[in-house]
Amino acid sequence: MNTGNQNLITDVAGLRVGNAQDRKLKSGSTVLLADAPFVAAVDVRGGAPGTRETDLLAPDKLVDAIDAIVLSGGSAFGLDAASGVTDALHQAGRGFAVGEARVPLVSAAIIFDLLNGGNKCWSVNPYRKLGAQAIDSAAIEFELGSAGAGTGASCSDIKGGLGSASVITRDGHTVGALVVVNPRGSVLVPGSGHFWAAPFEIGEEFGGYGISSSAPDIQLHDPRLSDNPKANTTIAVVATDAELSVAQAQRVAIAAHDGLARAILPSHTPLDGDLVFSISTGQREMRNPVSDHAELCHAAALCLSRAIARGVFEASAEEGDLLPCWRSAWGS
Repeated sequence: MNTGNQNLITDVAGLRVGNAQDRKLKSGSTVLLADAPFVAAVDVRGGAPGTRETDLLAPDKLVDAIDAIVLSGGSAFGLDAASGVTDALHQAGRGFAVGEARVPLVSAAIIFDLLNGGNKCWSVNPYRKLGAQAIDSAAIEFELGSAGAGTGASCSDIKGGLGSASVITRDGHTVGALVVVNPRGSVLVPGSGHFWAAPFEIGEEFGGYGISSSAPDIQLHDPRLSDNPKANTTIAVVATDAELSVAQAQRVAIAAHDGLARAILPSHTPLDGDLVFSISTGQREMRNPVSDHAELCHAAALCLSRAIARGVFEASAEEGDLLPCWRSAWGS
């Protein structure tokens, strides 16, 4: 498999991503939208999710397409970023038609980044404004690492961040992933700078650091996880141009969680809100629906593993950080 031209989720034609962040707040928001409404589904595997408008993504619900997905920092406060996106879409005349009214459909998920050293003493919730700024900046090219919803993200032992990756399947479908890496677990093999996702790296997209040559010291009880309230929840979107039903998209989301589990140890804990959205722009038919769908599921998992490592690899050191970034700790 090869990556798309930019190795970003926006290699899926028609998608755009926008970031907005506040460096003093050490938090931000990210929005994914398309030229037209898209099929979407979701699968939640963590024990502590924070979401908005996810029930409507079930296959038995009325709508089969939505207008945008928002990923945000800020815990429950960050869900208000979706309000800023909804306002902007309403002003643009987009939304689900109900008589003469149009209601933008915006699903959202958040990470917990309230204890990362940023100034959280706001008088007015800042996330609605961040959501509006994010959609204003939406483009095909966007920043990774300490940007958007990844601005204040952290792992158990190192800074997290916003990651993305893409791949072209053998049948010519494009698959991409977008992820905010903020897990309670670790993306690195203990005592090293080697990523758990190293076997899936394409080229040197997260440094080419390779696979650890020594057996990792994996223990059931890891002291780094004992009392660490600073980081929990990895939230992601996987996307494809293949034409999928909501039920098929949900199966892709389920499979993509395998990629999350390969890149983060442990994952899906009771204290994480791990969640994957899956979307389809429906631009390309599947010639062999069964085998093509299976390949899309596999590609989504691979993409998500790589995107997780890229998010951490691209993070940058900033004033007031409580954890080092990968480049400072392990980069040459």
